[in-house]
Amino acid sequence: MTNLKIIFNRFTSVFTRDSLLASFLFFLVLSSWYILRPVRNEMAVANVDELPLLLAFGAFAMLLANPVYAWVASKSNLKKIITYCYSFLIFNLLFFLFSWRVLDLGSSIWLGRIFYIWCNIYSFFVVSIFWVLIINIYRNAKSRSFYGVIMAGGSLGALFGSEISKRFASSFNDFGLELFCLSATILLFLAMLTGRYLTTKNDINQQDKKVGGTGFDGIKNVIQVAEIRSIAIYVWIWTGLMTVHWMTAITIIDGWSQDPEERIVFFSLLEQIVTPLTLIMQLFLTNLSIKYFGVKKILMTYGLLFIIVFILYGFMPSITIVAVATVTLRLFEYGLNKPTRETVYSTLAKNDRYKSSVFIDTFVSRLGDLSGSSFIGVGKLFSIGFSSMPLIAIPIAGVLSLAGLKISKNERLKDF
Repeated sequence: MTNLKIIFNRFTSVFTRDSLLASFLFFLVLSSWYILRPVRNEMAVANVDELPLLLAFGAFAMLLANPVYAWVASKSNLKKIITYCYSFLIFNLLFFLFSWRVLDLGSSIWLGRIFYIWCNIYSFFVVSIFWVLIINIYRNAKSRSFYGVIMAGGSLGALFGSEISKRFASSFNDFGLELFCLSATILLFLAMLTGRYLTTKNDINQQDKKVGGTGFDGIKNVIQVAEIRSIAIYVWIWTGLMTVHWMTAITIIDGWSQDPEERIVFFSLLEQIVTPLTLIMQLFLTNLSIKYFGVKKILMTYGLLFIIVFILYGFMPSITIVAVATVTLRLFEYGLNKPTRETVYSTLAKNDRYKSSVFIDTFVSRLGDLSGSSFIGVGKLFSIGFSSMPLIAIPIAGVLSLAGLKISKNERLKDF
């Protein structure tokens, strides 16, 4: 009975005014992105032959954008960073709205391609800036336990944004980007106001303190600082392996059915399974799991999961295996691994919390996507069967587990 009371107290302790407010902020951030996401996917379908080139341009754009962001961060405090970055993204949304409505560029294939590249940048930066705020405000042992509840707000935001986008779908042929961009703008503006309030409420004595440093600190520290480099390697390998999983899954799905409607139903079913399960885990199990298992075991587990998934893909490729693998990997990522990585980010030095974390979550993540797709591309070049590529990737999954152990070896989970 005593143990149950302790577990119950630990569970209820994470539902505070601060955690719910941060959760609401994440709800707004992901709502704004998930409204745009289906349009981004439509642009991908319209430019399927150019996708590798567009992904490369996206990675290059992120590489250029990071020093600009880091320079802005160097001259600003937390409230100004939220204001400047989200205001810039809002201005971009209004620019696309203006281009579609006033300049009548809706039929331009280049506007669609630019929008696709920009959406990939937006999706990474809008979330990374959010986590910059969270890991700098919620840093002690108690507030870090809020991360699961905060992630749950994001899951609800993804559901809400997807539903709004679905309801706007019928307007796309007549109005194009207009309703999507306008609603995303409103939600991101509300997110900016909420973020400013959070910084005022929780960072009263730090408002006038600038981050300092230079515009290249994020890139430089990833190369020079062993701890930051280990995190970057982990994220790079993880995103690469996730791309290998997804491209293998797409091949299996394509072989399973040639009917687009049937495939869409399958994708929708996956979302209906993943999102509720992830929400339950984030609300009830994330905090307890991190405390019970610890950072080291959670980070190491990702590689082991990939090994199991790749063995199944290699020897028993089927639509059932795709469903189970996709649900398991996404549930683990959003329910456990992502909150754990943000916990590690919160222990970094101030300059790296503001800069290196964003560089890793934007450019390094996109580099991982490109690496994973290139890995599959090399296999096709040498006529290696699609079921063999996951088996060849198994040693890389082992390296991911070792990278997870290295990150947490000198981890400093203490109060600040």
